[in-house]
Amino acid sequence: MSGPLARLSTTCRRRWLSPRRLVVPAVALLLSATAMTSAPAAAADGPIVTTRYGQVQGKVGETATSYLGIPYAAPPTGPLRWRPPVPPARWSGIRDARTPGNPCVQRVQSSPWGDLAGPGTPSEDCLYLNVYTPAQRSLQKRPVMVWIHGGGFTVGSGTFYDGGNLAAKGDVVVVNLNYRLGAFGYLAHPSLAKESAQGISGNYGLLDQQAALRWVRDNIVAFGGDPDNVTIFGESAGGGSVCQNLVSPRTTGLFDRAIAQSGCGFPLPTQESQQNNGQAWADSLGCADAACLRTRTAQELLTASAAPTARWTPNVDGKVLPLQVPDALDIGRFHRVPVLQGTTADEGRLTVATTYDLAGRQLTAAGYPVAVRALHGERADEILARYPLSDYGTPAEALGAVLTDSQFACLQSRTASLMAEHTRSYQYEFADRHAMDYLNMPISFPIGAPHGSEIRYVFGSVSGTPAQNALSDSMLGYWTNFARTGVPYAAKAPRWDLFPKVQVLAPEAITSVLTFPTDHKCDLWSPATA
Repeated sequence: MSGPLARLSTTCRRRWLSPRRLVVPAVALLLSATAMTSAPAAAADGPIVTTRYGQVQGKVGETATSYLGIPYAAPPTGPLRWRPPVPPARWSGIRDARTPGNPCVQRVQSSPWGDLAGPGTPSEDCLYLNVYTPAQRSLQKRPVMVWIHGGGFTVGSGTFYDGGNLAAKGDVVVVNLNYRLGAFGYLAHPSLAKESAQGISGNYGLLDQQAALRWVRDNIVAFGGDPDNVTIFGESAGGGSVCQNLVSPRTTGLFDRAIAQSGCGFPLPTQESQQNNGQAWADSLGCADAACLRTRTAQELLTASAAPTARWTPNVDGKVLPLQVPDALDIGRFHRVPVLQGTTADEGRLTVATTYDLAGRQLTAAGYPVAVRALHGERADEILARYPLSDYGTPAEALGAVLTDSQFACLQSRTASLMAEHTRSYQYEFADRHAMDYLNMPISFPIGAPHGSEIRYVFGSVSGTPAQNALSDSMLGYWTNFARTGVPYAAKAPRWDLFPKVQVLAPEAITSVLTFPTDHKCDLWSPATA
């Protein structure tokens, strides 16, 4: 889940693109072989697992065992602030892994779902992950699913999403993680580039995610997971991160499948523009370089990071992110693993709700064209003609449709199409129009299936009508079997065909359609016309 979506709108090398299982360091093979010979040790207070950095003790729940707050990198504090992550220090004894680690520094932000930071106090010392395994042991290594949380690259935590139900119901190992956010994760600045051997800056949050994936490669077998069968998945900024990792040369061999929920294909700034923005931001703090910025407290930086002109997002630096995601997909310069991706039917209605109703005002008929003109300027008349108020129940639903199609549906349809030229590509649309009714949000229009509403269905956390519960079971099955085999299938659920067919996931029925681009007016939002 992300914040206001307007902020988000603002020669292929064989060794680079080859499948996983290429070159694994001998030490990793040795560690994996050692870990495979032993199951988690039993203990009175919870099972004990030995990682390459030390032992951790988890806790057993009714259906899943959790290991929380495991460091995958050293605290990015002091001289490590705004530097790539480094491995954590080893520890002696048994580390208590029954409580989560700190969420990363962020402004406390409530949402219809609650505090997105999750439990704990936001801190710079935050590079922790959680592992969830089915309580029942298995002689076979299980598929691993690594969740990258959303939050507009400025808020959120892995712990906000409990992976226990997904692990137990899907018979998989689930990992969720924190990564640096906001100014701490995405500040680009010329002085930081000078510190870098490759002359790059920013993208520290993305590098954190990649460090966590290396930790999974080297340690997950000790938890019963298969390091040769790893799926990355995420939603919103997490979905964007999935696609950024797909095109990053630094993730070769770290995952086998990818699932991008409501996030693939967002345009990103160049390194030059992001460094210019970062320099202006640092100047506002009276700092000319990174050395000065590192003397400022986390709270000072957090407060300053809320400036309206600040933009905290990954950048195309030519190294970590060589190209814009769609451009890389277009020429096939990405890891050619199977990809499942999609959107919700009413993505944009959450933005309308938070911008208007939940802020104490309603969007009127007179305000609708004003909002469209503010978003699209000279193209507003053309857009208003294609989205007339008469086609919608309320002005809010009309604006929600504009936002859904322009910022999500058509971007994701294009990335699915580009990937389909090179790998197995699957697309979905989540369409439970009553997915969020349980929240009873005080808004004047139907919220429908908004941004983020599919997450609890995937994680097996739905307690709704029998049809909604059945939909959740099917979705959890599709997701986990895709992680298992690279093909989405589920018991008692319809077959899921490759793109260009789109699987529409609704409690009334799961259907397959070819009309998605037409339904969302994607001719209006293609790169040539947008």
